[in-house]
Amino acid sequence: MIDPKAKPVPTAAYTAFHAHGYHSSGFTRGPWSPDHQHGGPPIALVCRAVEQVAREHGLTHIARLTANLLRPVPIGDLIVEVMTDYVGRSAGHFSAHLMAGDKDVARFTALAQRESHLDLPDALPGHPLPRAPRDPQASAGVRFPATSDQPGYPDLMEIRVARGEFFKGPCAVWLRLKYPLVDGETPSGYQRVAVAADSGNGVSAILDFGRYIFVNSDLTINLLRRPVGEWICVEARTHLGPDGGGLAESSLYDLGGLIGRATQSLSVRPRPA
Repeated sequence: MIDPKAKPVPTAAYTAFHAHGYHSSGFTRGPWSPDHQHGGPPIALVCRAVEQVAREHGLTHIARLTANLLRPVPIGDLIVEVMTDYVGRSAGHFSAHLMAGDKDVARFTALAQRESHLDLPDALPGHPLPRAPRDPQASAGVRFPATSDQPGYPDLMEIRVARGEFFKGPCAVWLRLKYPLVDGETPSGYQRVAVAADSGNGVSAILDFGRYIFVNSDLTINLLRRPVGEWICVEARTHLGPDGGGLAESSLYDLGGLIGRATQSLSVRPRPA
């Protein structure tokens, strides 16, 4: 029997209500609070806006995206603004604000490049580039442990483990969006990377989630080429310092092999009793 009081299941992470404004759905809910978003969806939303502005200048490769997460992103209406800082012949620099109400919740910088075909010499050192440990078809499907009975990021993503085990050190997982990022749109490869890359801290966690909080306040993604396909592999490792700091670093892959790296700075503290 259908519960008449149950809220309808979302159809996307976001729904646009004007050119720069978006309603957030429950699919964006993160693990730290039922009222706050996981970092991946809003970072991908800003990536989408940067792509649109960069494309107007003929710059079609997002080589770097850095997110500075100033405060938790609420599950509510968001505004995205992108500024063009400088555009040259081969590359352009952009910055962006993500706002909830009258507050900046995140700020971004990005580097976009002009794409052109290049014939590379044979037998380059370190090439061909490495591939993910295992393809998604040969990887076991899992689900992020849910921290709420409400829809959240675990419902937005399909996840398969290629190496290791969740929350037990170095781990490689394939992630795929099961629903659109923005309602009515097919997400780009860059958006798929952005929504997945912020999971590195979680999949490679080495502390007990019930006893510690280990939040990242930033994410930097560097990509050497355009991502292809629906599946993105995040091969992550967490390093902790003795004074409450840490670093999660990830190698990023699509089915064709290595596409880039991601890093997250961690703030680690005991969970309040």
